[in-house]
Amino acid sequence: MTKVDAKPVRVSQTTITELMIPAYANFGGKIHGGTLLSLMDKVAYACASKHAETYCVTVSVDKVEFLQPVEVGELVSMMASVNYAGNTSLVVGIRVEAQNIKTGIIKHTNSSFFTMVAKDDNDKPTQVPKLILENEEEIKRFIEAMRMKEIKAKVRDEMDDAKSKIQLNNARSILNGERCQIKIRL
Repeated sequence: MTKVDAKPVRVSQTTITELMIPAYANFGGKIHGGTLLSLMDKVAYACASKHAETYCVTVSVDKVEFLQPVEVGELVSMMASVNYAGNTSLVVGIRVEAQNIKTGIIKHTNSSFFTMVAKDDNDKPTQVPKLILENEEEIKRFIEAMRMKEIKAKVRDEMDDAKSKIQLNNARSILNGERCQIKIRL
């Protein structure tokens, strides 16, 4: 089977819905954030792989903020959509909603962005189809993903720079007022 050159967003959109069971709960009775991240990773994989027509791996996860807790007994739906297609990578946007099945109330619990890379049979990055943008929302999401990619690169460079330029000779003044104690002689 040969890959197509371009695909519309709608072709790979994926929704996974799962019942939140007691085994997923933490000691506070809420669903573990790690459980939700695992489910989000699954839907990101399904969405990216449908678009790429090959195995995809998670490279990074951005903007993980849990806005509201998820309760045992709720139905959690993760809606995934390819927002951006690069050469070998895809940005998959995921919206997570939890529904109380007794009241019918649906709450937005978080949204996140997974960067996925397509792999060939030799485990090497492989080109993905272009993304066909069919409406204003898809165009907006593509441009947003491009901008986020640029910002991520800048932040990564700044963080690398910050790590490489740490001078311990003024650590006491830098850490003054912070919640730490230095127990060595500098």
